[in-house]
Amino acid sequence: MIKVERVSDGDPLGFDVVVRVGSGETRHHVTLARDTCKRLTMGTHTPEHCVTAAFQFLLDREPKESILSHFDVTVISRYFPEFERELPRYLSRS
Repeated sequence: MIKVERVSDGDPLGFDVVVRVGSGETRHHVTLARDTCKRLTMGTHTPEHCVTAAFQFLLDREPKESILSHFDVTVISRYFPEFERELPRYLSRS
């Protein structure tokens, strides 16, 4: 389960994310610029949905404990170059 809560309405937007898998959970703080969200989702999804999809993408590649505790969504592409290309599939899933 991925729970995304917006905690800052500035630019970038700020989110607290809780990931529960099995009996454990991890907590993360994520930022996402409004322009980046618009570009990544082609303006068709909320920022919360974008962050949720990004975490689904990450969880398909690494355990929740390996996800950084504080990061900007744009950092994902540094670790996984396919992120922006594959994100639309994750956005359409949920």
